[in-house]
Amino acid sequence: MYEVGQLVQYGSTGVCKITEIKKQDFPEVGQRLYYVLHPLYQSCVISVPVDSTKVFMRPIISREEAERLIAGIPSLRCQAFHGRAARDLAAHYETLLERHDCQDWMELTMSIHAKKESMQQQKRRFGSVDERFLKQGEDLLFGELAAALDIPRDQVQQYITARVESLKEAG
Repeated sequence: MYEVGQLVQYGSTGVCKITEIKKQDFPEVGQRLYYVLHPLYQSCVISVPVDSTKVFMRPIISREEAERLIAGIPSLRCQAFHGRAARDLAAHYETLLERHDCQDWMELTMSIHAKKESMQQQKRRFGSVDERFLKQGEDLLFGELAAALDIPRDQVQQYITARVESLKEAG
């Protein structure tokens, strides 16, 4: 069971803070415990049963895990994925997003960025499916990294760039 004040990754919503654990009475099922979640990067409140398995929820990564993930970027060789149909492309990207893993989100965003760069060099249009999943992947990844590193979300890209550059200079 999670605790009040804990940060969790909640489904496709992203990082949420557990602000309360409360009991609610329901005539049909009796009393149930609920987490009250406040997303860090959206303005809403989510109530989810403590025993729910319908939406994925896990603790966010630690600062050390975030730093290790960023340190591994120079060794990643992410290849652009080209699906024959938009649904194949969407299915591939959804599989990576649904794993709820920062490493997968990093590889997803890097591969889509590589694809975008390649398309621009060929003077071809970048697809809307790619654009949509790039935004989703970055939102989830940058949100979790910001929370783990305790920095503002809009500074994550800059932080990653600076860390990767310092790693290249040191190596």
